[in-house]
Amino acid sequence: MKLSNQFFSANTYETDKNHKRALGDILSLNTSVYFNIGFMRFLQVNRKYAFQNIYDTERWALSSYEILKFIENCGGKFHITGFEHVEKVKDEPVVFISNHMGTLETMVFPCLIAPTKEVTFVVKDSLTKGTFGPIMRARNPIAVGRKDSRKDLMTVMTEGQRKLKEGTSVVIFPQSTRTEKFIINQFNSLGVKLAQKAGVKVVPMAIRTDFWGNGRLLKDLGSIHRDIPINIKFGEPLEVVGNGKETHKAVVEFIQSNLEKWGIEII
Repeated sequence: MKLSNQFFSANTYETDKNHKRALGDILSLNTSVYFNIGFMRFLQVNRKYAFQNIYDTERWALSSYEILKFIENCGGKFHITGFEHVEKVKDEPVVFISNHMGTLETMVFPCLIAPTKEVTFVVKDSLTKGTFGPIMRARNPIAVGRKDSRKDLMTVMTEGQRKLKEGTSVVIFPQSTRTEKFIINQFNSLGVKLAQKAGVKVVPMAIRTDFWGNGRLLKDLGSIHRDIPINIKFGEPLEVVGNGKETHKAVVEFIQSNLEKWGIEII
């Protein structure tokens, strides 16, 4: 199958085992200094594009790919599978449902999906302000407060259906917060409910991205762990059947089974 994604030509992507780290990263003596400085430079450049109103889908996808390559230059080893499942739904909007570990997935997902189809994220409204604000707002996300669950539900269902009707796919992280464990009872069915209401399929995603940890003071500036592989896997597109309970169960089982293989604790 020929992929529509110009950055990836096959159904799987593996970082070359002989990929050499950047000299600056080597000189950082296995700290995260070089990585965090590079990430802040990335934010500075793309904030400028956002302020100039030129941070479109193409530039977003390119900047995401640049971050992926930068992560590799800092010792990251990617193992990405299932691109063929994104290709199967390239002509229709879907809801991507993923577990959520940290910043890495929000930075890398665009280059995995956006070259194939228009997409946006459901994010905390705090991310549309501050340092990330201009970049996030430029991509028209669905912003929720995470304080009033009823209000958040209405926002996601209303704005999500509108975007899906317009042809824009939606990425949603059903967990209430980033976590390196998979807590099953905290993984809600909001993504499936949105897909059911909009009459679209869901594409499950399982990820292990704790290579890039969460910081104590600033979550996005955590330590990197060069010994931890980065795993991202797209699942088979699923129709939402009946009340969606079986579909939600299938999504959870897909994520759980892959995280178990990757050594992530399941609670």
